[in-house]
Amino acid sequence: MDPLTQGVVGATVSQQPANKKTILIATFLGFFSGLAPDLDIFIRSTNDPLLTLEFHRQFTHSLIFIPVGGLICTILFYYLFAKRKGMTFKKTYIYSTLGYGTHGLLDSCTSYGTQLLWPFSDNRISWNTISIIDPLFTLPILVLIIFAAVKKNKILSRLALGWIIFYCIFGLVQKERAKEIGKQIAASRGHEPIEIVAKPSLANLFVWKIIYSTKRNYYVDAVKVGINSKIYEGSKVRKLNVRESFPWLDYSSQQAKDIERFRWFSGGYLALSKKHQNRIIDIRYSMLPNEINGLWGIELNKKADNASHIKYVFNRERNSETINKLWKMIID
Repeated sequence: MDPLTQGVVGATVSQQPANKKTILIATFLGFFSGLAPDLDIFIRSTNDPLLTLEFHRQFTHSLIFIPVGGLICTILFYYLFAKRKGMTFKKTYIYSTLGYGTHGLLDSCTSYGTQLLWPFSDNRISWNTISIIDPLFTLPILVLIIFAAVKKNKILSRLALGWIIFYCIFGLVQKERAKEIGKQIAASRGHEPIEIVAKPSLANLFVWKIIYSTKRNYYVDAVKVGINSKIYEGSKVRKLNVRESFPWLDYSSQQAKDIERFRWFSGGYLALSKKHQNRIIDIRYSMLPNEINGLWGIELNKKADNASHIKYVFNRERNSETINKLWKMIID
């Protein structure tokens, strides 16, 4: 999730055990502790571009690390400002840990993948119930927790928590509805999907990206899930076959190992880019949900030596026309 959402959700949960005297400080502690796990983005390497993918949403986001992360935040915030505000170390720890603990769970609601069970499993959990950025989710919470802190009104804080729960449940219901439509799309084409997933498109829970796989291909479509559902047909792409696509690749090389690291990160949803030579894309993400135009990928270099890493690339083709098309899907 975006930092603002992480902060306001952390603040909402931290407000729950607070009283009128401590609700304001609890809000600050929950907000900043809710941001803290994303400090893992600073784990990176100039030589290995995939290192940050391996460590982002890893140990700092795991369930077992919550008490430790909460303690680190407590030590920092207690001596920075909480102690001067009359807050005890124990209460600082409670509010900080509650805020910290929301982060990994909220990230798992998105489709990016979070290692909640590290170090026992490196499985990237993604429940696909909410978009990484969704103003309709975030803004009501922000308004409610600000007024709750300023007015010292716990009812507003409870409403914010209720909105979080309601929106997550609504996202789950919408996802299941989208998957059912996806199954109908596959059946209409005579396909029996090996796997089918539904992911919310950017900033809403009404237009969903449907990806289903057969033995050789991925099929990508979009569906509008509302009172009247609508299908936006997309296209298909061949599943990545490394041996066919890169016959020149040495499978003991670092580039070959990097492909497998990227496969793990993307949950296996890999295909060759149709626009860029030697580029492998993660098909889970695109600006338009019925397109196969990965927002990020990796590029191989045929001339690289065996010790060289791949190049990590971003798709910068995000223009106003694309945003307008998505908006029309949402309001149509």
